[in-house]
Amino acid sequence: MTGTPHAPGGDADARDRGPRGRETVEDIEDGDAAGLDAAPVRVLLVDDQPLLRHSLAIVINGTPGLAVAGEAGNGHDALALTRRLEPDVVLMDIRMPGGDGIEATRAITRDPALSQVKILVLSMFELDEYVYAALHAGAAGFLLKDAHPDELIAAIRRTHAGEALFAPSILTRLVEHYLSTSGTRAAPRLRNLTERETEVLTLVARGLSNHEIAHALTISIKTVKTHIGNLLSKLSARDRAQLVIAAYENDLITSTPKP
Repeated sequence: MTGTPHAPGGDADARDRGPRGRETVEDIEDGDAAGLDAAPVRVLLVDDQPLLRHSLAIVINGTPGLAVAGEAGNGHDALALTRRLEPDVVLMDIRMPGGDGIEATRAITRDPALSQVKILVLSMFELDEYVYAALHAGAAGFLLKDAHPDELIAAIRRTHAGEALFAPSILTRLVEHYLSTSGTRAAPRLRNLTERETEVLTLVARGLSNHEIAHALTISIKTVKTHIGNLLSKLSARDRAQLVIAAYENDLITSTPKP
């Protein structure tokens, strides 16, 4: 085995408001600061290049609130380590000898005992076939290896929080692919959404994180999560990516034209 474990609706707004009926940005930030004392997000690194794993480990272990739980050099070892270590997030490469990342992702997401584990694919390949295969296998997000370290850290945190995360170029093509293959399928209706839910949906489609949405609307992150849960239910969406599709289909935002 390659790696060894390392050491360590509108109603929602009303219910979650403070004594004066409205959260403040300071309230939100205080809540985030309290979360820094919680257990770190444990990340399993999966890549066949030891030097890259080492570099990723330096970045992750040097970030407060994150810790590398272990390393694996192929999909087979990744599955075994995930079952043994139960990390919070698996940072998964795709093309590796000894078991590729797609099959490992599929095996992890299909295991009921690992339902809490989130998969973030990190690849140098932007090919559509890899993106779609990763999503179909159950990956929560797809990031390119040329991403800035700050983008990687944010992606890990957002993935752990249950947010779908895609590189902007990949998200645009994913939406275009979905719309071009959806045929005559009717777009989900938005008439049952509250005004606030529509606002949240629009911001989700623009790529904002839960934290960013909370700041933009001056509500708590808990309230944002409640609205997103309502959106998933009302629009029969499986995940955040499908909420983005719904926003495009209903012209809440428009696809950015290709250069």
